[in-house]
Amino acid sequence: MRLVTAAAVAATTVIGAGAAAVAVGRYASDVALKPSPDDPFPGDPRLTVHSATESRIALTRSLASLRPGTYGLTGSGCHAVIGDVIHGVPHPADAVVRRLVRVTHGTLRPGNRMRLTPQVHLGNPRDALGLDCADIDVPGELGALPAWFLPGVRDTWVITVHGLGTTREHPMVVMPFLHRHRLPVLDLAHRNDVGAPRTADGIHHLGDTEWRDLDAAIRYAVRYGAQDIVLYGWSTGAAMALRAAAHSALRARISGLVLDSPVLDRNATVRALAAARRVPRALLPLAVRAAEGSTGMSVDRPADAVDPDGLNVPILLFHGPDDLIAPWTASRSLAARRADLVTLQPVPHAPHAAMWNAGPSSYEEALRRFFTPLM
Repeated sequence: MRLVTAAAVAATTVIGAGAAAVAVGRYASDVALKPSPDDPFPGDPRLTVHSATESRIALTRSLASLRPGTYGLTGSGCHAVIGDVIHGVPHPADAVVRRLVRVTHGTLRPGNRMRLTPQVHLGNPRDALGLDCADIDVPGELGALPAWFLPGVRDTWVITVHGLGTTREHPMVVMPFLHRHRLPVLDLAHRNDVGAPRTADGIHHLGDTEWRDLDAAIRYAVRYGAQDIVLYGWSTGAAMALRAAAHSALRARISGLVLDSPVLDRNATVRALAAARRVPRALLPLAVRAAEGSTGMSVDRPADAVDPDGLNVPILLFHGPDDLIAPWTASRSLAARRADLVTLQPVPHAPHAAMWNAGPSSYEEALRRFFTPLM
């Protein structure tokens, strides 16, 4: 009997440990796969506002606050837009002075705790940018998908799709450029976005299922007059664009892809997201396995967003070595393998999905060169 009892206790202990591991893994996976716009750059510190005038703001000195370029600044019931670091002005040793472009809403007060975000604009293109737009619903497999349509005179449409930790407001950073070139733009919200259909699990599948919402947008664009389509995605939106280019029934209408910080290695991204949200290192393998189980997608294979040999349209790829969420080594490998199609635009000193923010002028010049033959 003692042997039986001992065996039963041992079995119960093993089962209990296994169940605990599964539960912990699922928790870690959910933490990784439910990114929030309130925490757009996981792992970035909150920055304290030291002072603010009409044209300048002093923030906690850190690697984040020293980044070059234009960013949103969000937190404490406030959103602002900041520009480059201003050198040669008096400031405390523990602070950085940057240009303050505008305060979108709220009030910047000393002591406010803020985060950088690639979302520079809030609201809609009409209110934020003065661009004519229509609120439309794109019929998707789970229900109506909210989108903005910005009219243009060309037959080539651009469909923009945001990625992790942002909303359809993020692509507004390039809408003035696209409008100047008279390109119609369809800016899509996808499943689990605010106002869009929810999935049963409520988690992000890193583009593996979300791409079907982008496919619905392609069908909508063709139905309403698009002859050719350029897919423009950030982060997991870029992974969605790659999958649509490979699998959409209307992929022959796709004439080009613009990819910003694409998630090409899901294993690395799940681990990075979980680690950035303070999941202990020992639990990271469990988070990866749980992500595989809860989403049904394999995360073991690196650079698994799409088979490079199946690509057949020109691709402009913005990425940089400072991206801690989607390693740019996968982008370099894709560009090297398909040098005939992929133009890699390296962007230093830019976090995930913020390649435009780091240098808007050079970014838009690369866009101009890419789009000119496609218009």
